[in-house]
Amino acid sequence: MAEQQNPLEKTGRGCMLHNWVEERAVAPLDNQKTRLQILKQGHGGLLTMAQESKMETVTTLRASYVPPKGLGVRLRGIRGELLEKHIAEKIRGEVQAELNTQSPEMDYCSTTQKDFCVEGFVPLTPETTQVHDYKTDEAVTFWSENYQRVQGVTAVQNPKAPFRKSALFSTPINERLDEIDLPPDD
Repeated sequence: MAEQQNPLEKTGRGCMLHNWVEERAVAPLDNQKTRLQILKQGHGGLLTMAQESKMETVTTLRASYVPPKGLGVRLRGIRGELLEKHIAEKIRGEVQAELNTQSPEMDYCSTTQKDFCVEGFVPLTPETTQVHDYKTDEAVTFWSENYQRVQGVTAVQNPKAPFRKSALFSTPINERLDEIDLPPDD
């Protein structure tokens, strides 16, 4: 037995279930546009049939709620208004005076010019006490001077070059031939 489809469940136009009432209501308006245009722009003429008419410039809120009008009576005295104006002008003048102060003349002198180019200074190169070769000598740094206090470093074999390559950290203790036998643990 073939299953009968309920005409209320689905329309031939692919609308959502139970939207057939709306689809039928706008069917006379859909004859001028394609289905794609209707999906993009919507149905014309649902809210108004006069599409060329201009919209109103006054909203319902502005038409209903107008701001209250003045009482027509002075709320402040003349003396108070004059005092307020005088104080405002005085404060405005003080602020303008602070903003418009002339900046002092700048002395465009660099640190090198000021500190190192002093008149009468004669640079002297000290005489060398030892012969140094920068290609072979180890650099003197904080760490080379304090290598004994550095944690996590393998034992230093050459005190003059403490940070050279060393495989002591990965060599098993029983295979170290160049070291003296360690004292037994008792």
